[in-house]
Amino acid sequence: MASKISVLHAIAGLHPRSGGTTRVVVDGADALARQPGLAVTLLTQAVPGSDMLASSCPEVSRDVVESESRSALALGLPFRRKLWRIIRAAPPMLIHNHGLWVPLNHWAVSMGQRSGIPVIVQPHGMLEPWALSHKALKKRFAMAFYQRRDLESAKLFIATANMEYESIRALGLRQPVAVIPNGVLFETATRSGDAAVEPVPKGAVRSALFLSRVHPKKGILNLLNAWATVVQQGWRLQIAGPDDGGHLAEVMALARKLEIDHAVEYLGELAGEAKTRAYLNADLFVLPTFSENFGVVVAEALAHGLPVITTRGAPWEDLVTHRCGWWVDIGVEPLVQSLHEAITLSDDERRAMGARGRAYVQRYNWDDIACQTIEIYRWALGQGPQPACVRTD
Repeated sequence: MASKISVLHAIAGLHPRSGGTTRVVVDGADALARQPGLAVTLLTQAVPGSDMLASSCPEVSRDVVESESRSALALGLPFRRKLWRIIRAAPPMLIHNHGLWVPLNHWAVSMGQRSGIPVIVQPHGMLEPWALSHKALKKRFAMAFYQRRDLESAKLFIATANMEYESIRALGLRQPVAVIPNGVLFETATRSGDAAVEPVPKGAVRSALFLSRVHPKKGILNLLNAWATVVQQGWRLQIAGPDDGGHLAEVMALARKLEIDHAVEYLGELAGEAKTRAYLNADLFVLPTFSENFGVVVAEALAHGLPVITTRGAPWEDLVTHRCGWWVDIGVEPLVQSLHEAITLSDDERRAMGARGRAYVQRYNWDDIACQTIEIYRWALGQGPQPACVRTD
């Protein structure tokens, strides 16, 4: 019988506003801890009293190191001290490091290497071309000072799609790369396509939903410019998500300038039942992003039976293959064309697309993904064969 694996997951923070990566790490750790033969620790740091994404699995050993000193937190020092105490007392067999560019992630790699603990690095899209160009000077400095060395010392990488695999290889990194998608929670994802769903009343307002961080990376300004071209009576654009760095003011100012503010609604930051209702009440989902390593909101929208429009900045070519959405070039004109096509479909045609998407996205079940991840852990420790998802080319 294979021995029990102890793995420590390191992440810079668990605040709900930190974006999709935080949600993915929490849900992924929960799914892993539900599997037999694995002991999961989730280590992070925070200011006392900070909001944290909740875990659904009590088997996850969550360790949040708190400090009043924001400068110490910025340098990852509370995390570093705690990790060193863990390694001295009961070292994990593996360290699974989520993210790059901040000292906390550097300490996870360097201390693992110093202690002889294999480190798996999951970049979560932080090596994509758009991400590298954002705050490029800071990242070039980090790459020269420690990040390149950390990347080269990783035992292996986890990418969520072939697009991210290619970005890793483009940097000259030759270690094995496991290509595993993120998962989706399906408990509340029911909607159109069921026989019991009532037809949308004639004359009711239809909604196109954007749900993600309100951040320049997400391409919302392109979406507004496209919406100004295609908007018609009976449709509204709903924007939901946390305002990241004050970008919301720029978004709403553009809506007023384009004179479409009557057809644009900001729903605020949504979670739990409110988030589910936003998906269920929408008729179409749009993510006009410049760059995503996965785009978990696309999978969530599909799970809720919504046809999806997204860009080639996200790895969702299967939207076209499975006839459940549009995968378009980045820019205003491709959005105009796809929005026009989606809006002019009948309600029945959109529901049929949504039903196909919901059937397709069942492959992103967290329990299945957890089992694949455990196979990677065992292979990295020399306890099992190379999984099919691992690429060494």
